[in-house]
Amino acid sequence: MEIMRNLFRNFLNLFFPDLCVVCKERLSEGELHICTDCLFLLPKTNFHLQPDNRLEQFFAGRIPFQHIAAYAYFVKGGSIQSVIHELKYQRNPKIGNFIGELCGENIKDSDFIASIDYLVPVPLHPKREKQRGYNQSLEICKGISKVTGIAIDNETLIRKVNNKSQTKNSRFDRWKNVEDIFQLTDTETFKNKHILLVDDVITTGSTLESCAKELLKCDGCRISIYAVGTAG
Repeated sequence: MEIMRNLFRNFLNLFFPDLCVVCKERLSEGELHICTDCLFLLPKTNFHLQPDNRLEQFFAGRIPFQHIAAYAYFVKGGSIQSVIHELKYQRNPKIGNFIGELCGENIKDSDFIASIDYLVPVPLHPKREKQRGYNQSLEICKGISKVTGIAIDNETLIRKVNNKSQTKNSRFDRWKNVEDIFQLTDTETFKNKHILLVDDVITTGSTLESCAKELLKCDGCRISIYAVGTAG
Protein backbone atom coordinates (compact mmCIF):
# COMPACT_ATOMS: atom_id res chain seq x y z
CA MET A 1 0.00 0.00 0.00
CA GLU A 2 2.81 2.40 0.89
CA ILE A 3 4.50 1.65 -2.44
CA MET A 4 1.28 2.49 -4.30
CA ARG A 5 0.92 5.76 -2.42
CA ASN A 6 4.49 6.73 -3.27
CA LEU A 7 3.95 5.86 -6.94
CA PHE A 8 0.78 7.95 -7.04
CA ARG A 9 2.52 10.84 -5.30
CA ASN A 10 5.41 10.68 -7.75
CA PHE A 11 2.96 10.58 -10.67
CA LEU A 12 1.17 13.71 -9.46
CA ASN A 13 4.47 15.45 -8.81
CA LEU A 14 5.52 14.75 -12.39
CA PHE A 15 2.64 16.82 -13.79
CA PHE A 16 1.88 19.08 -10.81
CA PRO A 17 5.24 19.64 -9.09
CA ASP A 18 5.49 21.47 -5.78
CA LEU A 19 7.08 24.87 -6.33
CA CYS A 20 8.99 27.13 -3.98
CA VAL A 21 6.64 29.93 -2.87
CA VAL A 22 9.50 32.43 -3.23
CA CYS A 23 11.36 31.66 -6.48
CA LYS A 24 8.67 29.40 -8.04
CA GLU A 25 11.28 26.79 -8.93
CA ARG A 26 10.53 23.11 -8.49
CA LEU A 27 11.23 21.83 -4.99
CA SER A 28 13.69 18.99 -4.57
CA GLU A 29 12.89 15.87 -2.61
CA GLY A 30 12.78 16.69 1.10
CA GLU A 31 12.12 20.42 0.58
CA LEU A 32 8.85 21.90 1.84
CA HIS A 33 7.26 25.16 0.63
CA ILE A 34 10.57 27.07 0.34
CA CYS A 35 13.66 25.76 -1.43
CA THR A 36 16.98 25.49 0.39
CA ASP A 37 18.51 28.41 -1.52
CA CYS A 38 15.62 30.76 -0.67
CA LEU A 39 15.61 29.61 2.97
CA PHE A 40 19.28 30.49 3.23
CA LEU A 41 18.61 33.95 1.79
CA LEU A 42 15.67 34.87 4.05
CA PRO A 43 16.49 38.35 5.42
CA LYS A 44 16.45 37.56 9.16
CA THR A 45 16.47 40.50 11.57
CA ASN A 46 17.87 38.75 14.69
CA PHE A 47 15.97 41.38 16.69
CA HIS A 48 15.27 38.75 19.38
CA LEU A 49 18.97 38.97 20.27
CA GLN A 50 19.06 42.79 20.28
CA PRO A 51 17.75 44.72 23.32
CA ASP A 52 16.26 48.08 22.32
CA ASN A 53 16.08 47.00 18.68
CA ARG A 54 14.30 49.06 16.02
CA LEU A 55 10.88 47.55 16.74
CA GLU A 56 11.19 48.14 20.46
CA GLN A 57 12.12 51.75 19.75
CA PHE A 58 9.14 51.98 17.39
CA PHE A 59 6.69 50.86 20.09
CA ALA A 60 8.34 52.73 22.97
CA GLY A 61 5.85 54.97 24.77
CA ARG A 62 2.84 53.45 22.98
CA ILE A 63 2.30 50.39 25.18
CA PRO A 64 4.14 48.73 28.07
CA PHE A 65 6.02 45.68 26.74
CA GLN A 66 8.78 43.24 27.63
CA HIS A 67 10.26 42.41 24.22
CA ILE A 68 9.38 42.91 20.54
CA ALA A 69 10.92 41.19 17.52
CA ALA A 70 10.22 39.92 14.02
CA TYR A 71 11.72 36.98 12.19
CA ALA A 72 12.63 38.72 8.91
CA TYR A 73 12.43 41.95 6.96
CA PHE A 74 9.35 42.46 4.80
CA VAL A 75 10.13 44.39 1.62
CA LYS A 76 8.02 44.84 -1.51
CA GLY A 77 8.73 42.03 -3.93
CA GLY A 78 10.86 40.21 -1.36
CA SER A 79 10.78 36.65 -0.09
CA ILE A 80 8.74 37.31 3.06
CA GLN A 81 6.12 39.16 1.03
CA SER A 82 5.78 36.03 -1.13
CA VAL A 83 5.39 33.86 1.96
CA ILE A 84 2.76 36.12 3.56
CA HIS A 85 0.85 36.44 0.28
CA GLU A 86 0.75 32.65 -0.03
CA LEU A 87 -0.46 32.35 3.55
CA LYS A 88 -3.15 35.04 3.46
CA TYR A 89 -4.49 34.91 -0.09
CA GLN A 90 -3.73 31.47 -1.56
CA ARG A 91 -5.56 29.37 1.05
CA ASN A 92 -2.38 27.68 2.20
CA PRO A 93 -2.40 27.41 6.01
CA LYS A 94 0.43 24.85 5.89
CA ILE A 95 2.89 27.59 4.94
CA GLY A 96 1.87 29.33 8.19
CA ASN A 97 2.75 26.23 10.21
CA PHE A 98 6.03 25.95 8.30
CA ILE A 99 7.13 29.55 8.76
CA GLY A 100 6.01 29.33 12.40
CA GLU A 101 8.35 26.40 12.90
CA LEU A 102 11.19 28.43 11.39
CA CYS A 103 10.37 31.26 13.79
CA GLY A 104 10.24 28.83 16.71
CA GLU A 105 13.62 27.36 15.84
CA ASN A 106 15.05 30.87 15.59
CA ILE A 107 13.96 32.02 19.06
CA LYS A 108 13.57 28.83 21.11
CA ASP A 109 16.91 29.04 22.94
CA SER A 110 16.85 32.79 23.55
CA ASP A 111 15.83 34.91 26.53
CA PHE A 112 13.19 36.45 24.25
CA ILE A 113 10.88 33.48 24.74
CA ALA A 114 12.17 31.93 27.97
CA SER A 115 9.43 33.25 30.27
CA ILE A 116 6.44 33.13 27.88
CA ASP A 117 3.32 31.43 29.30
CA TYR A 118 0.99 31.64 26.28
CA LEU A 119 1.15 32.30 22.55
CA VAL A 120 -1.79 34.52 21.56
CA PRO A 121 -2.52 35.05 17.85
CA VAL A 122 -3.99 38.37 16.74
CA PRO A 123 -7.66 37.39 16.33
CA LEU A 124 -9.71 37.55 13.15
CA HIS A 125 -13.41 38.30 13.28
CA PRO A 126 -15.38 35.01 12.91
CA LYS A 127 -16.84 36.22 9.60
CA ARG A 128 -13.39 37.01 8.16
CA GLU A 129 -11.97 33.75 9.47
CA LYS A 130 -14.81 31.80 7.86
CA GLN A 131 -14.14 33.51 4.53
CA ARG A 132 -10.41 32.71 4.63
CA GLY A 133 -10.88 29.31 6.25
CA TYR A 134 -8.35 29.95 9.02
CA ASN A 135 -6.59 32.65 11.02
CA GLN A 136 -3.09 33.08 9.58
CA SER A 137 -1.67 34.25 12.92
CA LEU A 138 -3.01 31.11 14.60
CA GLU A 139 -1.34 28.94 11.96
CA ILE A 140 1.96 30.69 12.70
CA CYS A 141 1.41 30.10 16.42
CA LYS A 142 0.89 26.38 15.78
CA GLY A 143 4.33 26.17 14.20
CA ILE A 144 5.99 28.11 17.04
CA SER A 145 4.18 25.95 19.62
CA LYS A 146 5.29 22.74 17.91
CA VAL A 147 8.93 23.73 18.30
CA THR A 148 8.84 25.45 21.70
CA GLY A 149 6.09 23.52 23.49
CA ILE A 150 4.42 26.77 24.60
CA ALA A 151 0.63 26.59 24.82
CA ILE A 152 -1.63 28.59 22.49
CA ASP A 153 -4.62 30.53 23.77
CA ASN A 154 -6.98 31.37 20.91
CA GLU A 155 -10.12 31.98 22.97
CA THR A 156 -9.45 34.62 25.61
CA LEU A 157 -8.77 37.53 23.21
CA ILE A 158 -11.38 37.90 20.47
CA ARG A 159 -12.16 40.42 17.73
CA LYS A 160 -15.66 41.78 18.31
CA VAL A 161 -15.78 44.15 15.32
CA ASN A 162 -15.35 43.08 11.69
CA ASN A 163 -13.43 46.17 10.61
CA LYS A 164 -12.42 46.97 7.05
CA SER A 165 -9.11 45.89 5.55
CA GLN A 166 -6.13 48.00 6.63
CA THR A 167 -4.17 47.61 3.40
CA LYS A 168 -4.76 51.06 1.88
CA ASN A 169 -5.27 53.05 5.09
CA SER A 170 -2.97 55.80 6.34
CA ARG A 171 -1.33 55.35 9.73
CA PHE A 172 -3.97 57.50 11.46
CA ASP A 173 -6.82 55.70 9.68
CA ARG A 174 -5.32 52.34 10.65
CA TRP A 175 -5.23 53.42 14.28
CA LYS A 176 -8.86 54.61 14.19
CA ASN A 177 -9.93 51.47 12.32
CA VAL A 178 -8.77 49.14 15.11
CA GLU A 179 -9.70 51.24 18.13
CA ASP A 180 -11.70 49.16 20.63
CA ILE A 181 -12.29 46.24 18.26
CA PHE A 182 -10.87 43.55 20.57
CA GLN A 183 -12.37 42.07 23.71
CA LEU A 184 -11.39 39.72 26.53
CA THR A 185 -13.74 36.84 27.26
CA ASP A 186 -12.10 36.40 30.67
CA THR A 187 -9.72 38.59 32.68
CA GLU A 188 -8.34 35.81 34.91
CA THR A 189 -6.63 33.54 32.36
CA PHE A 190 -3.78 35.98 31.66
CA LYS A 191 -3.50 37.31 35.21
CA ASN A 192 0.21 37.56 36.11
CA LYS A 193 1.11 35.79 32.85
CA HIS A 194 3.62 36.69 30.15
CA ILE A 195 1.92 36.70 26.74
CA LEU A 196 3.58 36.50 23.34
CA LEU A 197 1.23 38.28 20.93
CA VAL A 198 1.82 36.90 17.42
CA ASP A 199 1.01 38.46 14.04
CA ASP A 200 2.08 37.97 10.43
CA VAL A 201 3.51 41.42 9.64
CA ILE A 202 4.18 44.58 11.65
CA THR A 203 3.51 47.74 9.66
CA THR A 204 2.13 50.66 11.69
CA GLY A 205 1.63 48.44 14.74
CA SER A 206 -1.87 49.80 15.31
CA THR A 207 -3.56 46.39 15.46
CA LEU A 208 -0.99 45.02 17.88
CA GLU A 209 -1.26 48.15 20.00
CA SER A 210 -5.03 47.73 20.21
CA CYS A 211 -4.64 44.04 21.17
CA ALA A 212 -2.06 44.86 23.81
CA LYS A 213 -4.22 47.54 25.44
CA GLU A 214 -7.02 45.01 25.83
CA LEU A 215 -4.68 42.33 27.21
CA LEU A 216 -3.30 44.79 29.76
CA LYS A 217 -6.72 44.88 31.41
CA CYS A 218 -5.63 41.59 33.01
CA ASP A 219 -3.88 42.29 36.33
CA GLY A 220 -0.16 41.68 36.17
CA CYS A 221 -0.20 40.69 32.49
CA ARG A 222 3.11 41.24 30.67
CA ILE A 223 3.25 41.43 26.89
CA SER A 224 5.85 40.65 24.28
CA ILE A 225 5.21 40.84 20.53
CA TYR A 226 6.48 38.73 17.65
CA ALA A 227 5.77 38.75 13.91
CA VAL A 228 7.05 36.93 10.87
CA GLY A 229 7.86 40.14 9.02
CA THR A 230 8.52 43.82 9.60
CA ALA A 231 9.30 46.70 7.28
CA GLY A 232 12.95 46.84 6.29
